[in-house]
Amino acid sequence: MFLYLLALAALFCVYRWYKERKTVPNKSDKYVYITGCDTGFGNQLAKHLDQQGFRVIAACFTEKGEDALRKGATDRLVTLHLDVTKSESIAKAAELIKDRVGEKGLWGLVNNAGVSVPSGPCDWLTVDDYRQMLDVNLLGVIAVTLSVLPLIKKARGRVVNVASVFGRISPFGGPYSVSKYGVEAFNDSLRRNMMPFGVKVLCIEPGFFKTSVTDIDILLKNVQQLWDKMPQEVKDDYGSSYVQKVSVLMKKMMGQLPDSDLMKVVSCMEHAVSAVHPRTRYSPGWDAKFFWLPLSYMPTVISDYLLLKDSISPEKAVV
Repeated sequence: MFLYLLALAALFCVYRWYKERKTVPNKSDKYVYITGCDTGFGNQLAKHLDQQGFRVIAACFTEKGEDALRKGATDRLVTLHLDVTKSESIAKAAELIKDRVGEKGLWGLVNNAGVSVPSGPCDWLTVDDYRQMLDVNLLGVIAVTLSVLPLIKKARGRVVNVASVFGRISPFGGPYSVSKYGVEAFNDSLRRNMMPFGVKVLCIEPGFFKTSVTDIDILLKNVQQLWDKMPQEVKDDYGSSYVQKVSVLMKKMMGQLPDSDLMKVVSCMEHAVSAVHPRTRYSPGWDAKFFWLPLSYMPTVISDYLLLKDSISPEKAVV
């Protein structure tokens, strides 16, 4: 019986591999709009799709990012300024894209822009800290998508939303997982709403990778800034040595967990954009596949134990 199951699994893998190999034709006629192209996944994807022959529209937050991206790119790639928290910036970008793509429509949108701070224990934060991140990671994704959705429907194209494996499980406090859970929900509802129009909606759920989102200097600075502005009564709950202990643990984790091979994520993004039969979800990173996703399906008592057993306890923790 076991051998039959093994054979069926092998046949399924071969079938899926064969089915997913086929790519869309006429890439030079297809426009792909990517947000968050200053650095990281978005930057690498813009360069990669440009090399593959797509007409890339790369949105950057800074002029420096735009200038750096254009160097070495083909004349197919164009850049534009985009602040995903500003309605006027999103509308201006959408109008520029509409003029550029014309009747062809927009083949692909990759919602990649995102931030990881402020982040910390829930009682360290204010609602404004949550709002600041949700404006970028969730509302920005929704606003950008809606601004160009008619163009995507015209091309019968696709939307690729970059969520996170932490849109499946929340190992730490703060708005990051809240925003990514929201992206997952938006992704699922949009996918079902767009099916009748021939539009595919795909989701990327990366594990830990070495980008600005996991930059240890940024994360440590964020922890210290949150601590410095916290009420004294909350500081007393955690103890004066808490930040130092957390900093040591974060340095250890960020020295071990993040994967430096960004192409593992970029390849998934490319497949989502270019495959005739893309996957509904992609989970790049060994930690995502073999730890975080399995952990998200475990009973709560087990996942809570595994996530808390090596954490730093507050000084006034109830034992």
